[in-house]
Amino acid sequence: MATVLALAMRCPAAEEPVDPSLPRPPSTSDEVDSFKQLTLEQLMDIEVVTVTSVSRRPERIIVAASAVQVVTQDDIRRSGATNLPDALRLATNLAVAQIDPHSWAISARGFNNNLADKMLVMIDGRTVYTPLFAGVFWDMQDTLLEDVDRIEVISGPGGTLWGANAVNGVISITTRRAAQTHGLYVEAGGGSTLQAFEAVRYGAELAPDLHYRVYQKAFHRDDLVEPYDRTRNAQWDAGQGGFRIDYEGWGPDLLTVQGDVYKSVIEQVKAGAISAAGGNLLARFTHRFSEESDASLQAYWDRVHRAIPNSITDDLDTWDLDFQHRFPLAPRNDVVWGLGYRVYHDEIQNPATLAFVPADVTHQVFSAFAQDEITVVRDRVFLTIGSKVENNDFTGFEFQPSGRVAWRVDERNSLWGAVSRAVRTPSRIDRELYLPGTPPYTTLVGGNFTSEKLIAYELGYRVEPEKRLSCSLATFYNVYSDVRSVEQANPPAPFPLMFGNGLEGDSYGAEAVVDSRLIDRVRMRVGYTAMRVRLHPKPESTDTSNGRLESHDPKHMASLRTSVDLADDWELDANVRYVSGIDTDDVPAYGELDLRLGWSPMRDLELALVGQNLLHDHHAEYGAAATRQEISRSGYVKLVWRY
Repeated sequence: MATVLALAMRCPAAEEPVDPSLPRPPSTSDEVDSFKQLTLEQLMDIEVVTVTSVSRRPERIIVAASAVQVVTQDDIRRSGATNLPDALRLATNLAVAQIDPHSWAISARGFNNNLADKMLVMIDGRTVYTPLFAGVFWDMQDTLLEDVDRIEVISGPGGTLWGANAVNGVISITTRRAAQTHGLYVEAGGGSTLQAFEAVRYGAELAPDLHYRVYQKAFHRDDLVEPYDRTRNAQWDAGQGGFRIDYEGWGPDLLTVQGDVYKSVIEQVKAGAISAAGGNLLARFTHRFSEESDASLQAYWDRVHRAIPNSITDDLDTWDLDFQHRFPLAPRNDVVWGLGYRVYHDEIQNPATLAFVPADVTHQVFSAFAQDEITVVRDRVFLTIGSKVENNDFTGFEFQPSGRVAWRVDERNSLWGAVSRAVRTPSRIDRELYLPGTPPYTTLVGGNFTSEKLIAYELGYRVEPEKRLSCSLATFYNVYSDVRSVEQANPPAPFPLMFGNGLEGDSYGAEAVVDSRLIDRVRMRVGYTAMRVRLHPKPESTDTSNGRLESHDPKHMASLRTSVDLADDWELDANVRYVSGIDTDDVPAYGELDLRLGWSPMRDLELALVGQNLLHDHHAEYGAAATRQEISRSGYVKLVWRY
């Protein structure tokens, strides 16, 4: 069943409201460039890591009551990442597996697969998962990595604030304000797998307090290595452009308008070309009432077109409206609440092999949330309680409450714990998929599928024993019910399988990360994750998958990332990672090494030599042995000019 659905779908799937009380960013390119002149230890001296995804407001990461990691712009630049999945590998609490030249399986805390559906992903506050299968087409999600300010990755449920699908985690990708990207930026390069790429961005001040930027990028990527001398699969060509305008002339308020357009073609020798195109437009207004109170209103439209040979052609339009308000209810109560409305129109051209019925649908989601952070002991103990309520067309009302406690033991130590409920609501593939694709439809594969449910228990500890050393440990125990199963149809049908909620089970594990800058000019980050996922059928279930459709997870992941300033104009970066085998598909364990050597002969010029997956000619990361592709050793050269 998993193979049928994967072939059908793939061949013949927020910037959080800005706190106006924060200092304005640099408004000239000279100020931005000055940060690049600082050494690692100088950056550490001024760095105070804050996050906004945990509670929808800025807070220091050491007191955040969640397992959250932050990938910064400097992390991305020095890693040699060329796309968002590459950048997400830098978050040690994520499992990232490349499937083929254009597909990735990305998840946290288990349930990783090519249709991973338990992660909520946002780019500048715009949700990017598709309601077709509640996952992400990663080949359609891109931006100029130079413009990314940070990536916040929460492992663990976030449904109380972010809604359905934030079951196992939240990924929030935030780009920089237009005022931070003045001047001209040009990059170009090429290599073995990523054979050619280029990008151009220009930003300036149109008028007092009115800043803008425009960008364009394109690339050509070769295919991966396939074992057993099968025909080579794919080449990938893509282009994207966009803009952002920020107006900061109303005191602490901020108005943002931004958008993107893109197109890509993935040439498949055997099955024809997958074509994808789309665009989005977003507007956000943030107003500050006082130091403790602010509100934001955001609206966006997102258009996606995807055509897969011998399979579906999908045209999806999404409109989303989100309002949020934060205020002090009492001296010890910091409340944030909000309302949301989303409507999407999805039109599918069905092939003969399968059908989404009806092919043309419009679905709506209404939501409201409220959360109160209560100061139990001033500057020491904080209790956070809240819930989100959603109403969707498939299952009606869904409730996602949570309770979190943070204890700031002292200036260097903190403890936190949480109990949360989250749900993964049905997607179109769960409810509206029929086989075969022509009337009379004999099997409703989706059936009466209901929401998957999670109760999560978390406990974490953070310590900063030295100014340049930080450690964090997060443990979890998750209890899942009504997980998707593949049931035998009754009475038997020509295609005798259908989706049900016949699985239940649990998962448990720990995530540890140590960040050290104890040695001048050297930064090291060590990450380790251990995890187990156990699924079994309910007594009344006729499940035939034994959970293999849902979970393709390694039990152990470890990484060591090292950045060294060799001299004022030379940088050396190394990333070693180990991933244990995946039992469900007999994917062997692997270890790999990425290296980057950077040279800046002058202030505005940078040359980088990058090698990826250097330890082996090729290795597998995902998929059954008979069909999986392998990732090859590769390298590229990159030239950057800023003016």
